[in-house]
Amino acid sequence: MDLQFLGTGAGMPSKLRNTTSIVLNLSSEERGYWMFDCGEATQHQMLHTTLKPRKVTKMFITHLHGDHLFGIPGFIGSRSFLGGDSPLDIYGPIGIEEWIHTTLRLTKTHLTYPLRIHEIEEGVVFEDDEYIITTRELSHVIPCFGYRIVQKPLPGKLLIDKATEAGVPKGPLLQQLKNGNDVTLEDGTIVTSASVIGEPKPGFIVTILGDTSVCEASVELSQNADLVVHEATFNEETGQLAKDFGHSTIQQAAEIVKTSNAKALVATHISSRFLPSDIDAFKKEGQEIFSNVFVASDFAQYSLHNGEVIESNFKK
Repeated sequence: MDLQFLGTGAGMPSKLRNTTSIVLNLSSEERGYWMFDCGEATQHQMLHTTLKPRKVTKMFITHLHGDHLFGIPGFIGSRSFLGGDSPLDIYGPIGIEEWIHTTLRLTKTHLTYPLRIHEIEEGVVFEDDEYIITTRELSHVIPCFGYRIVQKPLPGKLLIDKATEAGVPKGPLLQQLKNGNDVTLEDGTIVTSASVIGEPKPGFIVTILGDTSVCEASVELSQNADLVVHEATFNEETGQLAKDFGHSTIQQAAEIVKTSNAKALVATHISSRFLPSDIDAFKKEGQEIFSNVFVASDFAQYSLHNGEVIESNFKK
């Protein structure tokens, strides 16, 4: 699982940071890409990476402010031009369906794939055999949601020694057991999958929060998460602006993650007032509260390996 940041800025794009867009890259799990927010010029940012628009299968929008959705029309149009033919599901607050369909109608944009728009409320917004995504409304100046992505427990490993002791020969019977099916041997002995499979392993939990001031919903969504993406538009010196505009400081984000017993914080949605030379001090403010803090930049990538978050860059 990789979390890849195409844009990490707040409000307007700057020379250093594009507006918000994050990709949960599940290609190693054969699930394609899930995009969270699609700020202006997201498709331009993708040109500097190996990400392909047609492989984005789901898009989750936190709220209807322009820096989180103005990139949608261009993105979904380009996805069509670039050979995308599989369905695209877009989840977002009430009003997103009207906005997207009005834009497509007025610009006479034709898509070559089914576009399915889901207007969300609090609760489960998506679930299948492997994942469940729940959402809660946060505290911002307009309705804004955070998403909690939970990978369901992974099957345990096939215990070859136990299978051999039970008399299972090498070959297709082992695969059946691994797939959770019981098998019958030539002598009529039944070997159950449960007897030769180890304990299930917990999947990952990633929380991606939209714009928000401090609220209980952020704590609930972040509970025991492996990684929490939390906005940190301001620092303590500019904390009054956070109160005025429904945002958070880096220390407030760190406090949320600490309170929720999560393992790592990735701070994003950084005000353009903070230059590269300011980021070390900005990060240290968060680390005064919680040690495992990352401050995302455009094209930063965060990978989970054995519970550890590894930071890298995915710009090609």
